Amino acid sequence: MIIEPIIKGVVARSAHPAGCEQGIRQHIDLVSRAAPITQGPKRVLILGGSSGFGLAARIALTFGGAEADTIAVSFERGPSEKGVGSAGWYNNIYFKQHATAAGRKAINIVGDAFSTPVRQQVLSAIANEFDGQVDLIIYSLACGVRPQGKDDKMWHSAIKPIGGNLCGASINLQDDSWQETELTAASDREIHDTEKVMGGEDWQQWIELLILHNAIAPQCRTVAFSYIGPQYTYPIYHQGTLGRAKTHLHHTSDELNQKLAPFNGEAYTCVCKALVTKASVFIPTFSPYLLALYKTMKEQGVHETCIEQMQRLFNSKFYPQAQVDAQRLIRMDDWELSSSVQSKTLQRLQQMNSDNFREVGDYHGYKQEFLQLNGFAFDDVDYEQHYCIEQLQALTP
Repeated sequence: MIIEPIIKGVVARSAHPAGCEQGIRQHIDLVSRAAPITQGPKRVLILGGSSGFGLAARIALTFGGAEADTIAVSFERGPSEKGVGSAGWYNNIYFKQHATAAGRKAINIVGDAFSTPVRQQVLSAIANEFDGQVDLIIYSLACGVRPQGKDDKMWHSAIKPIGGNLCGASINLQDDSWQETELTAASDREIHDTEKVMGGEDWQQWIELLILHNAIAPQCRTVAFSYIGPQYTYPIYHQGTLGRAKTHLHHTSDELNQKLAPFNGEAYTCVCKALVTKASVFIPTFSPYLLALYKTMKEQGVHETCIEQMQRLFNSKFYPQAQVDAQRLIRMDDWELSSSVQSKTLQRLQQMNSDNFREVGDYHGYKQEFLQLNGFAFDDVDYEQHYCIEQLQALTP
């Protein structure tokens, strides 16, 4: 079979193995040529390490100067009679191949990061591969649901405004169309459940588990990723259910900072810039802003992808000493929120509509980044190559 991109709404239903490897190669090449990460960690646990910021952090810390060994947890599906599997599945495979060839340990644990069995696997891997301790824990899980406990009940997140309905537009990647959307205000239950799924509670449970099992190394740090954005996006993000959850995440970093103090450790939240990720394309009414932002930041020469954000984070804002604002937040959104970027981005948003969004914004770049997340739209990949399921199943993470 020939593997082609299949998109349903904003969800990719296929992934190209060779394209995923090409993406890994390009990211490794980029960080290898960038300003290096100095005094970085040697033993890193990444919760959510198969795509987006988690994968970018893994590549940066392994190949961008720190020469770290990594354990990454991710919930991905492999090839079967139902399909070729997810991009994250192949990202895990090819990252491990390149890391191993470079003499670095790369342990992939594929499973539900909320589950007890996976937590036990992580503890065992730390004990057996990392001499029992980690130097850095990265929390980069992006999930829509989270188990409530030992039964089958789940908390379900809801990306909605708070206090009133919201009208706006979203981009459908399946047919490249502009769709007007009206979102109803979140209920109290939806606000609560979104905080449970996307807030800091699970992050805190992971750190407490590692402390309990003496897996925290001296001067260990932990970081989670967040977003705030400009006032334009506040109704759907900062002032919505997502923002409420992220505020909880920020408060959690302060609590974890105290818990790590006996180890001379630290906990931080890193506020990243707006980017195309598998999570961000789900945010209603957010895509027009991304289109306008991409075009503006590229014009001004300050656009960064996930991998560039993570390399700059670890080589200039996290090691050797974290650079924070008055709220103890590491601000990687500094270039995005500059007055020159925001004024031009707002001008574009005021002009943008269903007829001109491709020209006014950077729709080509937006769609290309989405396709490349799933192994497509790379120049140096033979997309006419034939695969069989048995061939793909021979690849294991």
